[in-house]
Amino acid sequence: MKYSRLLFLFLIPLMFMGCKKDKNHPGYNYMGKHDMYYSKYYKAYSPNPVFKDGMTNQLPVEGTVARGKIPFPYKGATIGDRAMNQSLAGMELLNPLTASDEVNKVGKKQYDIFCKTCHGTEAKGDGYLYTSKLFPAKPTSLVESYVQNKPDGEIYYVITMGSISGLMGPHGSQVTPENRWKIIHYLRHLAN
Repeated sequence: MKYSRLLFLFLIPLMFMGCKKDKNHPGYNYMGKHDMYYSKYYKAYSPNPVFKDGMTNQLPVEGTVARGKIPFPYKGATIGDRAMNQSLAGMELLNPLTASDEVNKVGKKQYDIFCKTCHGTEAKGDGYLYTSKLFPAKPTSLVESYVQNKPDGEIYYVITMGSISGLMGPHGSQVTPENRWKIIHYLRHLAN
């Protein structure tokens, strides 16, 4: 009984020593050679025996949507589908931004980068590519009633997917959704 108390008093300090939380010396791990504590990793561009193609960096699974990104729902393969989706986008998509000097300023900057070469400084369809005869068809004037009478969603669709005629290519991969709306506000401002 006397030795059991002595043994108990000796074990208490050992137990507290076992609870040491030093991150540099975490203690012993008992997982063997297939240790999950020290798992092997492969650098992004290094060969990897785990995957069939031997590459560490894998493409995302087909259909993966990036966090915070909503896929554009108005795609169409045929001209009829695209015409229907363009008018549907015109009815359903509303510009989430309010017109302001700051929005117009950014819209102008984006217009100058992506649109001015074809549509011109004043958006009348007289850009450098047309006036220099590098593009055979005159681009649409964006300040006349044909475009200005269209709802914002329809213009957004054309910027994203391109024109149905195919003369204007899609800019959805180049211009962010927010900047497309800003360009539309700038075009409304420019027409006035």
